[in-house]
Amino acid sequence: MRAKKPYQKRRKRVGRGRRSGHGKTSCRGEKGQGARSGVAFRPDFEGGQTPYYRRVPKRGFTNPTRKEYAVVNLDQLESLGQAEITPDVLISSGVIKKVESGLKILGRGKLTRKMNVSAHRFSIEAKKAIEAAGGQAVLIGQKSE
Repeated sequence: MRAKKPYQKRRKRVGRGRRSGHGKTSCRGEKGQGARSGVAFRPDFEGGQTPYYRRVPKRGFTNPTRKEYAVVNLDQLESLGQAEITPDVLISSGVIKKVESGLKILGRGKLTRKMNVSAHRFSIEAKKAIEAAGGQAVLIGQKSE
């Protein structure tokens, strides 16, 4: 038995006489801008009314070079129970979805086991806690001292 073809709606054939239902003005109405050939309304066109993007007041500033870090806390690292923590390990375990501009480790929670953590940034508390537990806080993309 053959698989059914996927359903596709037939295109509207306009200008084929009055009995077709799409004759005479070809579904464009009488006169007006939309009835003419070559009409191209912008998606945000509101019929000459002041458009929404001009009615709404503009405030603030958006920094085009803003860095968005994927953030992980120490208690999340502790729950993983691994000795080596890298961005790839965190993605594969589902702790983070993706590394945006980098990975930053924050200091919420406590570490009870030794682990080597590789990240792009560390808060001061997180770095202290990792080193106090006997591990290493390794910066990615920077020269190690």
